[in-house]
Amino acid sequence: MKVMMRRNAAGILSVYVPKKDLEEPVVAQDRPDLWGGNVTLANGWVLTLPEMPAGTTLPITVEARKLADATAAE
Repeated sequence: MKVMMRRNAAGILSVYVPKKDLEEPVVAQDRPDLWGGNVTLANGWVLTLPEMPAGTTLPITVEARKLADATAAE
């Protein structure tokens, strides 16, 4: 799914999913450089991000893969 990664004025990383009209902050990430690892959103979703160069600037739209959803187990 296409997602937009951005950092707000307070420096908080968030993900916007246009098809769902959903914006959630990132609460955990596998890699300090972000790219090529998984991120966990506040709503429980886990997304795998593509490999990108370490100096990639935000905001950027990327193709991410959804691995998990906390609400799916309910």
